[in-house]
Amino acid sequence: MRLRLDGIEANCIIGDLPDERERPQSLRVDVELEIADTSARTDALADTVDYAALVERVRAALVGAQCHLIERAAKIVHDTCRADARVTAVRVTVTKTGRVPGLASASATFESEGGES
Repeated sequence: MRLRLDGIEANCIIGDLPDERERPQSLRVDVELEIADTSARTDALADTVDYAALVERVRAALVGAQCHLIERAAKIVHDTCRADARVTAVRVTVTKTGRVPGLASASATFESEGGES
């Protein structure tokens, strides 16, 4: 079963330029998780990933990391998601907007399948 979390907003330090290290910027994070289908049968929150709690963990991880690159931010979100044993695969896309004139956005995707991480 796949669980998608689209449009997670995280305000964090992200970027390599000196002014980017001084003020938080907004990132958009999209996550697709592969999980067991147990919760579809039981209809119990205990049998699935609590995505509200996961969103908070993702935000906290990005705020704490103060990444220079969106590629690193994507890996951090991936690892945060994989920390839950019920998650068997993850695809994460981190998007940063408005930094480069004439460029709508830049994004990085990190994914793993099965036992990879």
